[in-house]
Amino acid sequence: MTIQILPPRLANQIAAGEVVERPSSVVKELIENSIDAGATRIDIDIDKGGAKLIRIRDNGSGVEKDQLGLALSRHATSKLATLDDLEAIDSLGFRGEALASISSVSRLTFTSRTKAQSEAWQAYAEGRDMQVQIKPAAHPIGTTVEVIDLFFNTPARRKFLRTDKTEFNHIDELVKRIALSRFDLQITLKHNGKVIRSYRPASTLEQQERRVASITSNNFMANCMALNCEHDDIKLWGWVGLPHDNAPMDVQYSYVNGRMMRDKLINHALRQAYEEATGIAAPPAYVLFIEVSVREVDVNVHPAKHEVRFHQARLVHDFIFQGVFKAISEGISPSMPAAELPAQEAISYPGQAEQSTDNRISAHAVEDSAHIGLAGNAVASPPMQKQHSYGVSTVTGSSHAKSSGYTPQRYIPDAPSAGAIKQYNHLLQPTKAEVAELQQASRHNSVSNNAAESPYQGRQTPASKPAFAESIAGVKLLSLLRDNYLLVQDDGALLLADVRAMWQVNCKVQLLATWEQGVISQPLLLPISIKLDKNFVETAKNQRNLLNRLGLELNYSNSATIIVRKVPAQLRQANLAAVLPELLQQIVHLSEQATASDVAPLCHWLAIQGSHGLTKFTWEQATQIYSQFIEQDSCVQQQYRSKLFEQLDYMSVIEKFNVCDKEVSL
Repeated sequence: MTIQILPPRLANQIAAGEVVERPSSVVKELIENSIDAGATRIDIDIDKGGAKLIRIRDNGSGVEKDQLGLALSRHATSKLATLDDLEAIDSLGFRGEALASISSVSRLTFTSRTKAQSEAWQAYAEGRDMQVQIKPAAHPIGTTVEVIDLFFNTPARRKFLRTDKTEFNHIDELVKRIALSRFDLQITLKHNGKVIRSYRPASTLEQQERRVASITSNNFMANCMALNCEHDDIKLWGWVGLPHDNAPMDVQYSYVNGRMMRDKLINHALRQAYEEATGIAAPPAYVLFIEVSVREVDVNVHPAKHEVRFHQARLVHDFIFQGVFKAISEGISPSMPAAELPAQEAISYPGQAEQSTDNRISAHAVEDSAHIGLAGNAVASPPMQKQHSYGVSTVTGSSHAKSSGYTPQRYIPDAPSAGAIKQYNHLLQPTKAEVAELQQASRHNSVSNNAAESPYQGRQTPASKPAFAESIAGVKLLSLLRDNYLLVQDDGALLLADVRAMWQVNCKVQLLATWEQGVISQPLLLPISIKLDKNFVETAKNQRNLLNRLGLELNYSNSATIIVRKVPAQLRQANLAAVLPELLQQIVHLSEQATASDVAPLCHWLAIQGSHGLTKFTWEQATQIYSQFIEQDSCVQQQYRSKLFEQLDYMSVIEKFNVCDKEVSL
C-alpha cells in the first residue's frame, strides 16, 4: 500500500468521530462557542432529537464577514495564537475543529453579524463537497448556527443513533449542566416547536438556589450543605447532599473553571470525603464548582474536554476532600462540633504525574504558621516550597440549603489535664549532665566575654543590622545559610542555629503535649497491604488501642498481612513497608496505659521520621520555626539550646586581621 495524504473531507469526517458522537455533542460545542463569544442569551431549537435540526441562536459578539470561511475551516480558532495561550486556556472551545467536523457530517448554515457591521452574512457548507458559500442575510447582532440532517452522508454513524426521545434526553441533560455552570445565562430549549426548558438569569443566591432546585430537585436542596472554600488561587463552592432517606444519587455535577467535568480525581476526593464523614461507601449528591488558575490546569487532554489534568493534583484532591468532609460532618451533627479532619499537613505538591507511589497519602495543608498534626494541638509545619492554608467560609442568605464551614484563624490548643501537665513538666526537666554542661558554658562565656547577661554574649557588638535582618524577642535573625542554618545575633554574640533539628524539637514537644488526646490520623488514598512477621502482626493486634492513639488504623487480612488505612502525619512520606516493623518494635514494650514519659522515645522517633527529606528551608519557614521554638517552655529551651545553637568565634578572625599590620596595595 502506498502512503498518501487523506482528502480534506475524509480527514474532517474522521475528526468528526471524536467531536460529534451524537446530537448532544453538537449542541455542546455550539453552546460553548456562544458562551465564549460573550452571549447572555441562548435559544436552542431541536427537531426529532437533533437528527433533523439543531439551531443555536445567541446574542454574542458575532463573526465578521471575511472570517466566515475561516470559521468553518479545520484547525481555525480565534482563541489561541501561541504556545503561551495553550498553557493558559480560559475559553471553553479552543481546538478549532468543532465547526469543520460538524459541517463535514451535516448541512450547516452559519449566520452572523457583528456590532460594527450594518448587515449580517451567512456561510453555508454541506458535507459532500465542503465548499463554503457566503451571501448576505438578515440577522440581529449575534450568531445563529443551523445543523440539518446530521450524519446524512455517513449512514454507518446515523444508524447508531437512538430514538428521538433518547437523543433529546441527552440534550436536555446537557442543557441542565450548562445552566448550572452559568447562572447569568438566559437559556431556552425547544423540542419540535415546544418550549421544554426556560432558565432566566440568576443574579442572587436565592435565584441561584431556585435554579439548582429546578434542575436537581427540591429534595436535594432541602437536604444539602452550602460550602465556600478558598485558598490563594483555588476555590471550591456549591452544594453537597447529606445522607437521608431517598437521597438522590444522580445529582452529581462538577465544574472546573465553568467547564463540565467527569474527572476521576474529583470523584475520588468526593467519595472519600463522604465515606470518611458518614461511613457510607458511595458518592454524595453534589453541585460543586472548582475555580483554579488557568495555568494550574491542563484542559487539552481529552477530545471532548470531559477530563482535565491538574498540575498540583494532590493539592486539589485534598482541598476538595477537606471542604466536603467539613461540610458533611457539620451537617450530620449541627449541634455538635464538626468531626476532626484527618491530619492536615503543609506539603509541596509536585504535580499529578509525580505523585509518590509508596504511600499515596491524602495530605491537607492548613495555616502557614502550623499544621494540625495532632488532636487538639498545633504542630510546627514541615518546611516546603510553598505552604497552603485552607479555610471554609459560610455561604449566607440560603433559604433552602444549610450552611457549613469555618473561617481560618490561628489554632488555640486545648488545655491539657493536670496529670498530663505534671508528667510533661517532669519529663522536660534537664538532666544533671545537661545542667552541668549549661553551667560550664555559662562560666566560660562569662570569663571570656566579661559579661553574664547571656551565655552567648560576645565581647563586641557587631556592625549594624543588615536591611534583611529580622528581630524576634530581642534576637536578630540575620541570614539563612545553606538553606538550613540561621545566622543569629543574640546581644553581642553570633550564633548558628540548626533549623532542621529545631523543627524536630518542636514536633517532639507537641507530640508529648498531645499524647493524652491521641494523634489525628491521615487517610491513605489507597490502603497499603504489607506482609510482616507473624510476631509483628500479633504485636499490632495486642496494641490496637495504642496504635490508634498514634494515628494508625490497621486491618488484618490474614496472620501475616497488615492493611494500613490511616497513618500519623509524621509517616506520610515514609516507606511504610520498612518503617512499620521498626515502629512495632518500638512499642512492643509499651502498654496501653503508657504515659508521656513512657512514649518520649517514640515521640522522638516520630519527629525524626517527620523530618526526613527536609533539607532546604526558605527564610520565612526558618524564622517561623525559630519563633515556635522560643515560644516553648523555658525548660525546653534550656534543655536543647546548647544542642541547637553554636557560637561563632569571630573575635579570633578580628585578632588575626589586627596581627597582619601591613598596608594592602590597591
